[in-house]
Amino acid sequence: MSHPKISVVMPVYNVEAYIAEAIDSVLAQTLPDFELIIVDDGGTDNSMDIARAYSDPRIRFISQTNRGLPGARNTGIAAARAPLIALLDSDDRFHPDKLLLHYVHMQASPNVGVSYAGSDMIDQHGAKLAVAMHPKLTGITAGHILKRNPVGNGSAAVLRKSAIDRAAFPHPEEPDRICWFDESFRQSEDIEFWVRLAGAYDVGFEGIQGQLTDYRIVSGALSANIVKQFVSWETMIRKASVYAPDLVKEHGQAARGYQLRYLSRRALQLGEVSFAGTLLRRALAASPRMAFAEPSKTFITAAAVALGAIVGPARFKAILRPYLKAASQ
Repeated sequence: MSHPKISVVMPVYNVEAYIAEAIDSVLAQTLPDFELIIVDDGGTDNSMDIARAYSDPRIRFISQTNRGLPGARNTGIAAARAPLIALLDSDDRFHPDKLLLHYVHMQASPNVGVSYAGSDMIDQHGAKLAVAMHPKLTGITAGHILKRNPVGNGSAAVLRKSAIDRAAFPHPEEPDRICWFDESFRQSEDIEFWVRLAGAYDVGFEGIQGQLTDYRIVSGALSANIVKQFVSWETMIRKASVYAPDLVKEHGQAARGYQLRYLSRRALQLGEVSFAGTLLRRALAASPRMAFAEPSKTFITAAAVALGAIVGPARFKAILRPYLKAASQ
């Protein structure tokens, strides 16, 4: 297909347990005019053997030495032939109507550079969790993106190529390669890109109704990963303060509070109650107004921390299991 309506970019690195579900979810789309660009990022398992067993002519394969998720996305975006680009991590899944609904949205709204929707959360076995992402859809400003990241995850966004090209730059060590995502990030690369698009290049963001992505939560994450995520987020803030200083001055401290509260809730999902309490206290110290701006979510987080302290981590994880299934193990 030489002129697809949407290019789907799927980086692949050691995801043999999930990649077939991801590919199947793209091939099941009700909008048939797409290309699926599968970027082999130098993994060592059977992921690419599984992928190459598919014979659909809309699938294209690109192989590279390992560059990480941002680098694989950049390679896929550079190869894309469509004016719209959908991102799909290879352990997630699309709803069958996702591409069609985003295509209609972006055709009707030429000012929108990034279209997104809500996401259901699934565990490592593909079972739907009781928690889900229901983001703010309209009236999105750069401040909203910095504080709350309504896009939510890397598989939720559909990008207008002409809009994201405003933020493209040569790779600092390989000037012949064009980057959109900053390859120096190994975490928080999504929010860094969204903030840069909105804060420095005035790219419009808008969501549409529906839970159109299944976002997988895999168990086994450790406290160290949460710490790394926050360190990466702080790196993003420092970078944003250079290209959007007024944005960071106005919203940076509140954004830090929201990020710490999010990480507190993530720690709770992992059963790390004491660490969650520490993160929540830091969140409220960074942004006391958060408790008044979003009292329900803040209170529920605090109540969960208190419950976990009373019943202990093991019992707390058992209480969570019906809601988070295998993701709480």
